[in-house]
Amino acid sequence: MKLIGYSDQGGRPDGVQIMVNKGHAIIGHMFSDGFSVIDCRDPRAPKPVAYVPAPPNTWNIHLQSHEDLLLVINAKNMFAAEEFQNEEEYYKGKLGKKVGTADAAPKTRDWTAGMAVYDISNPVEPKKIGFMDIEGGGIHRLWYVGGRWAYASALIDGFTDYIFITIDMSDPTNPREAGRFWLPGMNAAAGEDPAEDQARAGLHHAIVHGDTAYGAWRDGGLVIMDVKDRTNPELIVHRNWSPPFGGGTHNALPLPDRNLLVVADEAVLDNCADGIKHIWIFDIREPSNPISISTVPIPHEENYCAKGAHFGPHNIHENRPDGMVSDQLIFATQQNAGVRVYDISNEYQPKETAAFVPPAPARLMDKRPNRTQIIQSCDIWVSKEGLCYVSDYNAGLYILEYTG
Repeated sequence: MKLIGYSDQGGRPDGVQIMVNKGHAIIGHMFSDGFSVIDCRDPRAPKPVAYVPAPPNTWNIHLQSHEDLLLVINAKNMFAAEEFQNEEEYYKGKLGKKVGTADAAPKTRDWTAGMAVYDISNPVEPKKIGFMDIEGGGIHRLWYVGGRWAYASALIDGFTDYIFITIDMSDPTNPREAGRFWLPGMNAAAGEDPAEDQARAGLHHAIVHGDTAYGAWRDGGLVIMDVKDRTNPELIVHRNWSPPFGGGTHNALPLPDRNLLVVADEAVLDNCADGIKHIWIFDIREPSNPISISTVPIPHEENYCAKGAHFGPHNIHENRPDGMVSDQLIFATQQNAGVRVYDISNEYQPKETAAFVPPAPARLMDKRPNRTQIIQSCDIWVSKEGLCYVSDYNAGLYILEYTG
């Protein structure tokens, strides 16, 4: 991989999810709040052109763009909250119990919760045109590739953690929830009794292809849902491999022409305290019986567990229609091990074909105690031409060229 461009994002180098629309990178911030727009029409000289602040105490870390629409999550800023200054507290147990949204009498909300819709026909000037309110902690991540339907993970009052919801986008100025699905035990308000363990059994997000949603349910594993009726999603199958593996399931990317599913488990604790995490390849010829057939190679050219911060998968490029769509190459961020590309043309023997490990961040944007100044490659979006746009929690935007 060849480095061709870099931006500190206008002095806000912290980034989480990244979309590229009309040659402009749109990046949600982890610690600076809000989101930024970077003009990347010349990828060798990216220029910050806009910053949209978040409401008070609110995260805008994840977003989705398609054509002239941008969807942005609004949720409680968890990493600014006192109860999550030790990040381990965020990644274990029932989040709704800790935030208070699962209580019979939810706490007073001092954040904005829901989904904002922006007109980005001119991406330099995002214009807010709609909002969908959520009673609870808010939305964590979205899936939207145009058309009537969007999909989200939502922390709603009365639930122990994030559940799956469908969103009717037929009127972008008035998006509205249409249906929801949760695993048994999550609806505390209805008297369901969840197991009292340390797992974070909540939806990170789902990728939807056709009438099937592939949900990554953190420590709850993989949940495949039938969404033919968007108002009434139904379970196809639930598979969980945690324990013995460490959980944190983050992405579930279908490769429909090959009947494969790529599933990434996120590393969420420093120094591999949650174990070595994997990117799994599943055979889903029989959707009700997904079978794990291989994992991608683990970066091994140095001792990344000892390097500091998180080592292991965070995100994978999700084959969005406005970017590269490939069922042969998987682009992944491995946090302190940078960016990796895997050839899965032989699904039983994936191979690493490229890597890029950025230098340490110039400074820490993360103000939580005991954080280390170590690269944490976070999200990746890949263009049809093979340009990789990579975010980091502290280190800015890297633009790389995959040369094969």
